Amino acid sequence: MKDKLLTIGYSVLADRLKNITAPEVDLNHEVYISIQNPQNIEFTLPTNFEFKSTESKAKGVAKSRNVVLKNTETKYLLFADDEIVFISDGVKSAISYLEANPACDLVLAQAVDTKGALRKAYPKVITKLTKFNSAKAATYEMIVRVDSARNEGVAFDENFGAGVENYLGDEYIFITDLLKMGGTATFLPITIAVHPEESSGSRWGTESDLRARAQVFQRVFGGLAPLVRAGFYMKNFQKFGGFKNLGKFVIGKF
Repeated sequence: MKDKLLTIGYSVLADRLKNITAPEVDLNHEVYISIQNPQNIEFTLPTNFEFKSTESKAKGVAKSRNVVLKNTETKYLLFADDEIVFISDGVKSAISYLEANPACDLVLAQAVDTKGALRKAYPKVITKLTKFNSAKAATYEMIVRVDSARNEGVAFDENFGAGVENYLGDEYIFITDLLKMGGTATFLPITIAVHPEESSGSRWGTESDLRARAQVFQRVFGGLAPLVRAGFYMKNFQKFGGFKNLGKFVIGKF
């Protein structure tokens, strides 16, 4: 274990466990799989690579990621799901940065889709993360220095993320909680993963989407949340239905 710096930690539902393949990362690493099986279905564990795993009847990806974080025994943790393919050179570069910068507690890198296009607009240069530029973080872009999170008591807020009503924002909240505790997080323009386009965008601008986003901003900004929500809404005014939802979103009540 001592010669392994990295754990690749998967959060997966039991019926999707079959999708996980051995990560082709040319860096000595551990694999940990947190399996959620709320429907108690039968499943088969992978047999073509070594890993540790935990099965739970719980539901919610934030809970699953906290299981991974709790059970990681290496210095760094790279989060994963059942659709991810990691790019070895990118992962190694990100780990090298963390090794060379011990004051950095978390690295956020970038990912491409299956056609090789960047999945979103990323900064072009190394960028310090703040509350205002980390909201679009995806979990599989994150590598955390495990002791930093543990020492500061930072974990994923289980009231947010896929599987619960506030179905997004758990990554953003994790990063900003780390920052609030005095941690440092950095974006690196390094591609570490390939991930298919997600279908969750189809909920964008719906009432359930606006309600969840309003709660995320409340969690991150507290008393300043109405101002932040107003600015965010105006930036996406037409997508969010014009004046129809403005008041409800700003005050955070639907």
